[in-house]
Amino acid sequence: MYQPSAFREDRIEVQHALMRAHPLGLLITAGPGGLIANPFPFLLDSKASEGGDASAVSDASKGDLGTLRLHMARANPQWRELEAVEECLVVFQGPQDYVTPSWYATKRETGKVVPTWNYATVHAWGRPQIMNDDAWLRRQIEGLTGSRESLRAEPWQVDDAPQNFIAAQMRGIVGVQISIVRIEGKWKMSQNRPEADRAGVIAGFREAGAAGEAIATLVAERGGLLK
Repeated sequence: MYQPSAFREDRIEVQHALMRAHPLGLLITAGPGGLIANPFPFLLDSKASEGGDASAVSDASKGDLGTLRLHMARANPQWRELEAVEECLVVFQGPQDYVTPSWYATKRETGKVVPTWNYATVHAWGRPQIMNDDAWLRRQIEGLTGSRESLRAEPWQVDDAPQNFIAAQMRGIVGVQISIVRIEGKWKMSQNRPEADRAGVIAGFREAGAAGEAIATLVAERGGLLK
């Protein structure tokens, strides 16, 4: 990933936080069938990695960056591709939106401004393993369901459905476990703009209401303007 130093984010705990907050990742493989990409909700296990610096980790310490888990339909040909490759890529996309030059103080001063796009993203490369194991699959679907249902006042649980129905559904899916061997984070949040321009971007996104608040907060954090 193209990484200007102003936008680079190497803190593993920050990268993992984005992956958990935005768990729908794009799984990309380049196998015998060519390039294939599909979105899946992922679970992240980061036991051994919190507090580390991703930029300092090599393949020799694989696993220290965390493990991704997912399941997909058995009819989806991508799991066969995963069996044939040594590495795949998962892209997680955080808050993102268009930035108009009209928000910049520099526009009023010189007019020498152009539009851009602010975004936060994490790219994780890993070694995939197909998990044709009922116990593993059960833990996966319970874990993924629990990660979302725990936010609800009355959470639904896998055990709420008939067991023979769940067993039949599980026969139609395949599990995948990806040990992360390389990870990169990029938070492009107007860090390269003058302070007055960053303040204008924050104000502009906040005027958009709830939809822009997440980006406004990140611009403020990254630009030292958080109040």
